[in-house]
Formats: sequence, structure tokens, C-alpha cells
Amino acid sequence: MNQIPLIRLLLLCLLGFGNGARILAPFFLPVRSHFMMTNAIIRELVKRGHEVTFITPLSLAKENLGPNYKEILLPHYDTWSDINKLIKTNSAVDMVSLSTLTHMKLAQHIGVKSTDFALAHPEVQELIHAKDKKGRYDLLFVEQFHNEGALMLGHLYEIPTISIATFAYANYFSQVFGFITPLSYVPNVFLPYTDKMSLWHRFENVLLSASEDFIRHTSYYPAQDAVIRKHFTKVLPKVPTVKELERNISAILLNSYMPMTTSRPLTFNMISVGGLHILPPKPLTGEIKTFLDEADHGAIYFSLGSQVRSADMSPETRQIFLKVFAELKQRVLWKFEDDKISNLPANVKVAKWLPQADILAHPNVKVFIAHGGIFGMQEAVHHAVPVLGMPFYFDQESNINAGQAAGYAIGLHYSSITEEQLRSALGELLSNPSYKTNMDRASEIFRDRQVGAMDTAIYWIEYVIKHRGAPHLVAAGVHLPWYKFYLLDVFSILVAISVLPISILYVIYRKLQATGVKSKSD
Repeated sequence: MNQIPLIRLLLLCLLGFGNGARILAPFFLPVRSHFMMTNAIIRELVKRGHEVTFITPLSLAKENLGPNYKEILLPHYDTWSDINKLIKTNSAVDMVSLSTLTHMKLAQHIGVKSTDFALAHPEVQELIHAKDKKGRYDLLFVEQFHNEGALMLGHLYEIPTISIATFAYANYFSQVFGFITPLSYVPNVFLPYTDKMSLWHRFENVLLSASEDFIRHTSYYPAQDAVIRKHFTKVLPKVPTVKELERNISAILLNSYMPMTTSRPLTFNMISVGGLHILPPKPLTGEIKTFLDEADHGAIYFSLGSQVRSADMSPETRQIFLKVFAELKQRVLWKFEDDKISNLPANVKVAKWLPQADILAHPNVKVFIAHGGIFGMQEAVHHAVPVLGMPFYFDQESNINAGQAAGYAIGLHYSSITEEQLRSALGELLSNPSYKTNMDRASEIFRDRQVGAMDTAIYWIEYVIKHRGAPHLVAAGVHLPWYKFYLLDVFSILVAISVLPISILYVIYRKLQATGVKSKSD
């Protein structure tokens, strides 16, 4: 008899969830990769008996999750069309050349636009203007990625909030969760640095982090506040600001875990659950299984994720890969979005979609060519496959650099890649056993947990519900004004104490000097 479901049921009853909690989950940002983590948690919450109302641009309706699942499907918001209007790019591949500040501003812009777009949806408006709000939901579950307007639903329904960061870390968490980020060894997520930074890197880290804080407070927060006022002024006498709403966040689930994320200060309500989307591998079937099973010299898996398309590579860059692949004795399985690709070598197989995690679990896969997105890197580490990284934007370069520092990855730059660089990097990863050894070590650490990532996430979600927001988890720094938070009032006193004796001595000196001059004149 399988006792696990019975044990889970007993735990739910002990926690007071015999009938399940009612969870409102508004997720507005239409970025498919982010939903790998989100959807996994939504499925598990429903599976464990909770009622979930999921506001999403990406439907789960076909999965038939049952009567506890309700979905409000948002219409398509074309993020790439919006990006193209701002920076004149044709695809995600072109974003590799953009500056760090441009990436930051783009993310904020899309966040504001997608929040406004979602809050205007008729079914979301029904939630906003509903008369029977009291007691309708027990928790707001929301993404911590430039959709702060969604926090208003927690305020409106008077329920605690748990947010989820589908990335590992962000500089602004410092202010949101009430602690000081040590910029001496914690790099900004937009910078490609590890925890060991040079003087110039630390200077750049401080400068960019200060710039990000300035932009958030002077531009981004006001834009989100304007969206909130637009949609909530008619239902509330006083509409709170984003800064006020963030104080209602009880806990955050972070898509991070060691050794991929280095040690840093965290508050009690910041929970690391990185890798929870990874499931036991399913057996491969058909042509893919045959292709990998018969790879006597091993295989290379090549995918640039859900946003960056290999098909958008320039013909020159594509030819570099095809030429180098043709020289290999290994087979190459390539996620390529077009139907056909000319001059395809005999050892290369392409497909529009591939079951990535299941492929990485195959024992014949020796190298993963990736863009360095956090989910793909976690899957590579989990299945112990060394990585050849080619980053394009956001945290991808920092993820690859962390892998290089740990000795299980090599990074190349897409915009300047050459045949020799690609040939050399693949040769090194395939022939030097240290990369596999280092990856095996990282994989062991990543997998070694007292409680699984998903069980950890569900525990803390249910904990916050049980303890009605669990305010004891929240650091007092959340409620401090900025000058107290950074101890500027204390520093002012110290400066005054230091300057006062000098000022007194200076006054005495001036008086004595004046007295001396007067005596000489007499």
C-alpha cells in the first residue's frame, strides 16, 4: 500500500487544510520560461487539495487538473512586438548587443505594460469590482518580476501574499525584504560577475545597483503606481503605493539553490527552492531515443530555450555550427524552430521541440550547448551534463560565468564566435574529464537536500496560510524609512560628534588669534 498520499492527507488536516485553502494566483508576464516553475507549483497545489484561481496568459486547461482549478485566461500580449518598437530588434538574438541598463529598462517597461493589460481584462475587472471579497480567498500567490500591480489584489481581498522569483536573486530584494545586500561580494543580477569581484567589478556593481534603485524609485514605481490608480481608484477611497503593497509580502520563493547560487544574507521569509520544476525523467521514445541510444561516441544537445530561436541566427553563425558539428564523431541533437535546414550533416538531427530534461538525463549526452537561462542550467546541473554557454541577456552570462568558475562550463560570445573557438570549446568539454568531475560534484550538492524543493515550497505556502500571513517572518527593516534603514541618522550623529570638537577648537583659535592681533595693535 502506498502510504505517501495518506501521510500528506494527515499533514493537511493537522495544518487545518482538510478542505484546502483558496488561492488567487495572478501571473501577468507572458514569458513562457517563467511558467516552468509557476505551473509546477500550481499543479502541486491543486494536487494537494487546494483551490486555485490562476490568472495566466498560458493555459493549463488541457491538463484537466480537476474541479479545484479555475483559470482566467489572459489574451495574448505580444512582448516582442513591443520590444521591437522600442529598440528596433528583429528577434531575441539581437538583444545580445544591448547595454545592461537597456535590458533593465526593457524588463521594467514590459512589466508595466503587461500589468496594465492584465488588470484591464474583463474577468480581472470582475475580481476587482466584486462585492463579496471578504473571506473569498486565503492567499495571493504572485510573481516577483515587474508585475507589482498584482499585489493590489492581496490588499483588496485582505489576504497575505507569497511571491515567487523565477530568477535567483535581485538587488532590490534588499529594500523589499528589509536587509542590506553586501555589494562587495553579491553581484547585481544584470552583471556577469561571480562573488569574487575585482575592484573595478565592485565599483561597477555599486554604480549599477545604485542606478537601478534610482530608476525604480523615480521612474518604475511611479509608472506602476499610475497603473494601480487607473484600475483601483473607483473601488478604494485611498489607493496604496507599490512600496506600501510590498510590505504585505509574507514570503518569497526563490529559484535558487547552492552551489549555483553562492552564499549571501537572506531573511527568514526568503526560501530557496531552485529546481522544483525538475521531475523524474520520462523514457524517450521514437527517433530521439534511437538517435541517442545509437550515439556510440556520445551526443551533444543544443537548445537556446523558449525565447531565443536558433532559427534566428545569422546564416554565417549557423554555418559555423554546422561546419564544426560535421567534424565531430559525436551526434548532435538540435532544437531548431524551422522545418528545414540546408546542408545538415549526417550526425545532426533537428526538431522544433524536444523534451529537454529527459534528453539531458540520457547517459549518452555529454555536452549541453545552451544560452545560460536559469532553468536550463539547473537541469544541466541536476543531470550532471557539462555546459557550453552562449548568453544573450539578463542573468544568462552570470549563470554561465558561475559555471565557469566552478569548472563545469565554458562560455562563448555569440556576436564574435568563430569556428576555432567553437571547435576548441567542444573539444575541451568532450576530452577533459575535469568538467564532468566538477559537474558531478555540483550535481551532488544541488540534489542533496533535507526536504525536496517542491515539498519545501508547499510547506511554506501552507505555513503562511496557517499563520495568517506569518508576520513573525518579516524583518523589521521593511517598515523603516530609508534614512533609518541605511543608518544615515546614526552616521549624522557620528559626523556631528566628530565635527563639533573641531569646530569648537577652530572658534577658540580664531578668538585667540583675534585677541593677539588686537594686543599687537595696542
